[in-house]
Amino acid sequence: MSNEKRSHEAHSEWYEVQYATSEAKDRAIELWEYDNANKTINHWIHQRQLALTDPFVNEPKSWLTVGDGYGFDANHFFKKGLDVTATDISGTFLPLSKSRGFLNKYSIENVEKLSFADESFDYIFCKEAYHHFPRPYLGVYEMLRVAREAVILVEPHDPISKMPFLLALRNIFDRWDTSLLQKYWKNRYSFETVGNYVFKLSEREMDKLANGMGLPAVAFKGINNNYYHPSYSQEKADNSSAAFRKISRKLAFHDFLVKFSLMPSQVLCAVIFKKLPSPQVMEAMKAQGFQVHIFPLNPYAS
Repeated sequence: MSNEKRSHEAHSEWYEVQYATSEAKDRAIELWEYDNANKTINHWIHQRQLALTDPFVNEPKSWLTVGDGYGFDANHFFKKGLDVTATDISGTFLPLSKSRGFLNKYSIENVEKLSFADESFDYIFCKEAYHHFPRPYLGVYEMLRVAREAVILVEPHDPISKMPFLLALRNIFDRWDTSLLQKYWKNRYSFETVGNYVFKLSEREMDKLANGMGLPAVAFKGINNNYYHPSYSQEKADNSSAAFRKISRKLAFHDFLVKFSLMPSQVLCAVIFKKLPSPQVMEAMKAQGFQVHIFPLNPYAS
C-alpha cells in the first residue's frame, strides 16, 4: 500500500478510533458547546485562528472548509449567515454537526481529488489540516481549482526561513555531517504517528507555488497561538484564570520577539489569491496586519 493511501485511511478512521461510541461523540460535541458558552482558553485559541478570516467575511461569498472534521470551522461562517460547505475525509462528525444545526451542508472529501467543479466556491478555508496531507501541494492545487477568489491556509510556521541564525547553523553543520544538527533541532524532520511527514508553512514556499501557477498575489499574517494544554483548556480565557494570565504574559513576550525579528510567529496564515482582491478586502487585510505580495507579470507568459 502506498504511503498516501495509508495516510488517507488512517486519517479517515481516526475519529472512529478516538470516539468509538455514540456517547464519546456526544461528549466531544458537548465539550465544544461548553467552550463556546464559557469562553474557555480552548475556545479563545481557535477563535484567534478563525479571526484571521475577518477581512474576507464582510461580503456575501461562498465558503468551503477543508479538513474540518467536526464541522466547527464551517459553523464559524454559518453563524455569520454565509453560504458554507464543510468537508473532511472522515464522515464521523459532520452528519452529527448538521443534525444539531451547526451547519447545513457537508461533503465527505479527499482533498487530493475534490468532487466539486472548477471555481465552485469563492473562498476555501483549511485550518490545521495541511500538515496532515501526505501530498500537500496536490491538495493545494485541488483547493485552488475549486476556488474563485482565494485559498486560506492556517498552519504551524516553518521557522528556518525567518531565522537566519538557524539557517546559518544548518548550512555550517551540513557541510560536515547532515545528521549532527538533528541532535539539537529535534523536529527538523517531523512525522505523525499515522506515518506522514508534518509539513509546515513558509512565506517563500507559498510565493514560489503561486508564481509557478501564474497567480497574482499572496498575503501573510503570523500569530503566536501555541498555548493549548489539556490541563487548563476548559478554564476561562480572562484574568480570573491564573493559567490565562500566564498565557497572556507568554503571548506578550513572544509578540515582542516577533516584532524585533528574534523569532518567527508560531502560526502562519497564508492567503493564495486566484485574482486580485477587491479594494475593500485589500484595505481590511492591511488594517489587520496582513503583508500582501503582489507579483509582477510574467513577461514571457502567452
